[in-house]
Parts: sequence; C-alpha cells; structure tokens
Amino acid sequence: MTEAGKQKAEAAAVTGVGAGVGTAGGATVGVLELAAQGTATALSAGVVIGAGAVAGAVTFFLGYKLFRRLTKPRT
Repeated sequence: MTEAGKQKAEAAAVTGVGAGVGTAGGATVGVLELAAQGTATALSAGVVIGAGAVAGAVTFFLGYKLFRRLTKPRT
C-alpha cells in the first residue's frame, strides 16, 4: 500500500470511530432530553442520533487532520 493509501485508510478509520462516538453521544444525551420533554418520536430520535454521528465524525476527522499537521516533519 502506498503512503497516500495508508493516510486515506487512517482518515477513514478515525472518521468511523468518530461517527460511533457521536452516535452514542447523540443517543444518550439527545434522546433522553427529548424523552424528558415528552416529545420523543422515532423520527426525532433518529434525527438526533444521526446529527450526533455526523458531528462526531467531523470532529474526529478535523482533529486527525490537525494532529497530522502538527506531527508532520518540516522540510
């Protein structure tokens, strides 16, 4: 595998982990809040969980890019 291929695989793995973490966070925080208000439906719960997954994936991906930039040797 080339170096570019390895970097793409690492970025995909980090994004996947972030999506998993975001899904868990969205499920616990968002759905519990909606349930406490009595407004939780299947659609609203799905939207909150999906939004958490997207937010987690984006956060982890941007964090990974920042980490790669900071650890990249200067030439």
